[in-house]
Amino acid sequence: MHPKTSPFRVVLAFFALALPATAALDQALVAKLTGLTGTWNAAEGVYKVTQPRTDLPVTVDEWKMPPFMGLTSWAAFMAGGKQEVMVMGDLVLFEDEVNPVMSALFAAGLEVTALHNHFLHDQPKVYFMHIGGEGTAETLATGVRRALDQIKTVRAAAPAPAKSFGGGIPAPSAITGKLIDAALGTQGQAKDGMFKIVIGRTVTMACGCTVGKDMGVNTWAAFAGNDADAVVDGDFAVLEDELQPVLKSLRSAGINIVAIHHHMTHETPRTLFLHYWGRGPAADLTAALKRTLALQPPAK
Repeated sequence: MHPKTSPFRVVLAFFALALPATAALDQALVAKLTGLTGTWNAAEGVYKVTQPRTDLPVTVDEWKMPPFMGLTSWAAFMAGGKQEVMVMGDLVLFEDEVNPVMSALFAAGLEVTALHNHFLHDQPKVYFMHIGGEGTAETLATGVRRALDQIKTVRAAAPAPAKSFGGGIPAPSAITGKLIDAALGTQGQAKDGMFKIVIGRTVTMACGCTVGKDMGVNTWAAFAGNDADAVVDGDFAVLEDELQPVLKSLRSAGINIVAIHHHMTHETPRTLFLHYWGRGPAADLTAALKRTLALQPPAK
């Protein structure tokens, strides 16, 4: 052994040879499949593609906002830890694009990790959908492209963003709550022909306090309209590993997702909340909720 070569250096050299080399990110493939020209950050090993939202003007506080100020969709790709590539991104969407785009992402194998607004007093209303995933460059880049194409499909069908889901909700309400309770095993509350069920979960806060249903850690569903033509809105409290299955279950039933965010900080286990809005026969909506609730452990 050379006198300047320590045993420690020999061990390091051995492990460097033994570890698999990280495959280089195929930037050209990502650009080709997304249809977008990106930028390469060599220091972070990230290839990022962007698409400014320029098809419709957006005003915030009565000011026509340039895309540079926060109206640009993006997706960033880098070598993955468990699979070939990982992606993270944020899509700029109008309200009637949210759910078609979400379904397109799920069909392409990507995840949706948050959905919220960035502004107040924006016209038309703009939402931001955060996405993620890990897989091959081809799968992830194609998924991003399909999501962006879905935006174009929605706008081609209706150039102006829709201002409602369709309206015409029956009034006064006349929901048969006992049928919902029987299907879900709950004991709901009736008011003025409407019906609401609440299912609690528990978390431990930073103070060591255990909080549950009445402190806001709950899944709920409220029904209005009538049994043949009902609307349901509510909130699912989900653990992080439950988020994607619950979202996919609701979307497969045609239920719209309207927000994904957190309500607390420093809680254990980490709990996210997703808000939804659905329309159809009360029995069908209840069945969709029952299938989705089955993806979570029973309430204690």
